Amino acid sequence: MKNTTSGKAVKGAEIVARCLEKIGVEVVFAYPGGQTIELHQAMKGRKFRVVLPRHEQGGAFAADGYARASGKVGCCMATSGPGATNLITGIADAYMDSIPVVFITGQVGTSFIGKNAFQETDIIGVTRPLVKHSFLVLDVNDLPQIMFEAFKLAGSGRPGPVVVDVPKNVQQAKTVPVYPKMEDVVIPNTVKPQVRTQDVEAIRKAIAKSKSPCIYAGGGIISAGASEELRKFAHAWNIPVAVTLMGLGAFPEDDPLSLRWPGMHGTYYANYALNTCDLLLTFGARFDDRVTGVTREFAKDAYIVHVDIDLSEINKNKHADLGIVADIKDMLHELNKNPVRGQYKEWFAQIAEWKKKYPFKYTPARPGQSPKPQYVIETLYKLTKGKAVIVPGVGQHQMWAAQFYQFKSPRHFLTSGGLGSMGFGLPAAMGAKIACPDKLVVNIDGDGSFQMNIQELGTLFAEDIPVKMIILNNQHLGMVAQWEDRFYGCNHCNTVMTNPTDGRSYYPDFVTIAKGYNIPGRTVFRREDVEDAIREMLETDGPFLLDCHTGYQEHVLPMIPPGGCYKDIMTE
Repeated sequence: MKNTTSGKAVKGAEIVARCLEKIGVEVVFAYPGGQTIELHQAMKGRKFRVVLPRHEQGGAFAADGYARASGKVGCCMATSGPGATNLITGIADAYMDSIPVVFITGQVGTSFIGKNAFQETDIIGVTRPLVKHSFLVLDVNDLPQIMFEAFKLAGSGRPGPVVVDVPKNVQQAKTVPVYPKMEDVVIPNTVKPQVRTQDVEAIRKAIAKSKSPCIYAGGGIISAGASEELRKFAHAWNIPVAVTLMGLGAFPEDDPLSLRWPGMHGTYYANYALNTCDLLLTFGARFDDRVTGVTREFAKDAYIVHVDIDLSEINKNKHADLGIVADIKDMLHELNKNPVRGQYKEWFAQIAEWKKKYPFKYTPARPGQSPKPQYVIETLYKLTKGKAVIVPGVGQHQMWAAQFYQFKSPRHFLTSGGLGSMGFGLPAAMGAKIACPDKLVVNIDGDGSFQMNIQELGTLFAEDIPVKMIILNNQHLGMVAQWEDRFYGCNHCNTVMTNPTDGRSYYPDFVTIAKGYNIPGRTVFRREDVEDAIREMLETDGPFLLDCHTGYQEHVLPMIPPGGCYKDIMTE
């Protein structure tokens, strides 16, 4: 297929904007500066939306949230120097969780590179360990090909972030552009690996020998669009399923075969099932330390099958008896042909016993007391019928959201998993709502995490993005304080967030801050007011902030202590 040309000379900035249109980008989260002013001028009036975040990190997380919610490649833009460096946490977050985002940065003119010019930073060098690839554009004629390659690379194979650094003189230079067709763009070493018959047969034989099999599925299931294939596979072969935090929703949590999720704060029964099974079928998971605990103890008696699209993940953290590089959706499709339904009476009886004995639980608050955070999330689940897209920050509230809101569909729990970035929730929810305007999007946050990108309240109002926000406000950096309680003799060091002049009052007043941004809100002090307050939030048009004063008394349980394994799990 022939490439297309515009027929007349245009600026490099115009080429970038036209590439975004031709690629089908829907939204760019962009904060302007001296080295991107040309790009912003060129983007005005385009087919895609340009959203102005209130901080570059907010823009990075918003693009990340957009990509997680939509399955499409997100796009973010920032100027050189501090603008670009403010993106780094967002870039790292996308890299750790395999999220496709293209980050376009302005750069000083090519003649100034390497001379410590004003707002010059080697963003290519700084982000090299955090991206799939980075491009420094030195010739305006290369811009169309690089832009198309960047978007294709971000979304192909194992997804991830790509940086395109465009010097200002390249933005200003003129040329007659030649635009490629996306289908003609070839990325070396990204050809989808084919499923081999011998691998399919090896898995089938392993299942046939097993008396206690278990499926361990990760975010790769969602990236591959393989949720339906996973459900069919589990039911056809009659095998229980545990998914990681990144994979929540890939398998319905109300399904009888669901073990929900394993790991440090996951279900007792998922942890025990994964660790005591005789066959561990791993699809698109990376054996993260928050799941395995002490790696040598994890599933140490199981025959481990590991299927992943990324060769580098095989045997990286845990040795696999059968390591297979393949597209997960294709592999499950093949395994779903002529399945043999297993009968594992003793295995399922053991799992049922664990489920009955060790559910997620908490002690309810009495009337007049502060609401328990778990109750707030349970009430939200009831009132939304489990259909909301939940976007937490990072901390205790993140774990409670995963525990007490059941997920039945993919891309409904969007969380910073690998990097654990506080401040992720609000801007990522903003991006998710733009991606899914017809879905209810709720940011569940902690008072510490929320304040890290609180400025994005301004974006919600100015851009008319109706995200609902619930702050589980315990006036502490709760997860760190929990560790202090458990392992450091309750010695709280710099984890208390109360008013220093009055430790009994809640600080700051989030509802007043929200009103300063023209966003309505409400504060909840008592358990019995929670349901009415959530109803008000859901029924209010536009964004709404609900500040729930939960008090500091709750720990996230169960908990596998650091340096421990499933046998060390604490339930009290």
